[in-house]
Amino acid sequence: MPPVPADPGPMTRREAEVRRFVRHRFGLRGTLRLHCAALGWDLLRAPVNVALSPVFLILKLVAALLGWCGARRAAAWLGSRRIFLPSDVARQLEADLTALVERLDAQGVGPGAPPDVTRAAIAAQAETRNAVSEITTSALVLLGGFLLFHRATLGVMSLAGPVAQLRAQSQAIADFALGSWAGRLWYGFFPTSLSPWEVLLTGVVLAVAASLVTTFAGLIADPVQLWTGVHRRRLMRMLARLDRQQGPAGIEREHVLARLGDLGDIASSIWRGLR
Repeated sequence: MPPVPADPGPMTRREAEVRRFVRHRFGLRGTLRLHCAALGWDLLRAPVNVALSPVFLILKLVAALLGWCGARRAAAWLGSRRIFLPSDVARQLEADLTALVERLDAQGVGPGAPPDVTRAAIAAQAETRNAVSEITTSALVLLGGFLLFHRATLGVMSLAGPVAQLRAQSQAIADFALGSWAGRLWYGFFPTSLSPWEVLLTGVVLAVAASLVTTFAGLIADPVQLWTGVHRRRLMRMLARLDRQQGPAGIEREHVLARLGDLGDIASSIWRGLR
């Protein structure tokens, strides 16, 4: 008979508390209440934070490189920089996570990590959740590209051209002197030409729209991560790191995945330019 752990109770109580927390916060009603905080200044912060996402990833990569080279103090300082504008949703989530850790500590099953280490880990948890919202938006952009244009649109950059072309074509057909039927026939043979400024303006509008979608993408992503156990496992990993008095775990894979669409767009643009 395999040996039984000496005291399985504390970890069981911790996991039970975490399960209750994720059900309450990330279930359908919980995430809806959470996103009510976004109906305000978050709508203006969202485009800025999306624009800052590549900067965040670059700083994390540089911090990891410095740590690998032995410059641990510089790596820790750079990795602890807060890049994103703090959103009301993130503040609410951080407050809820702080309350969770305090409840665990009160029950004797908390990590007991220093306050600054706990705050950094909780902030990283909120940033990771936001990265998942960006991944959800990228998936919606990819799906929209397949449905509307029958092509893979890895990000907003690759979607801007087809959308600008569709808008210009539709406007030209509507304004055709002999009517829309003749316009469709004419522009079917002779498509409208686009200026770079039209594509750029369309890209800016789409980027702003995508940032607003990202703000509320958690309404989809949170319940899915709850049902698949992702939220629970992520919180348990955070608590395990805090048990070891460790802060955030470097670059979370969600941040890299959130930037894959942009990196794919850039690589595709470079490839087209070299051909």
